[in-house]
Amino acid sequence: MEIPVIKIGNSKGLRLGKALLERYQIKDKVELILEDDQIIIRAAPNSRQGWDKAFQEMRENHDDALLIPDVFEDEFPEEWA
Repeated sequence: MEIPVIKIGNSKGLRLGKALLERYQIKDKVELILEDDQIIIRAAPNSRQGWDKAFQEMRENHDDALLIPDVFEDEFPEEWA
């Protein structure tokens, strides 16, 4: 498939048609993969995809403890009010 490279301000870009956007479920962002002499464009994955499962596993493994205390010894939370 050939598509024209179009001028966008001082840059150039590609315009993807509605059918392509729907078929490949492209919403707001794409991921560009540069390999040898080609550019691969694909829908950007949800950056927080799978977090809910990972957090649940951390909870089950008791691996969700704080690494630093909520309040340090030299802090006085009552002064924050």
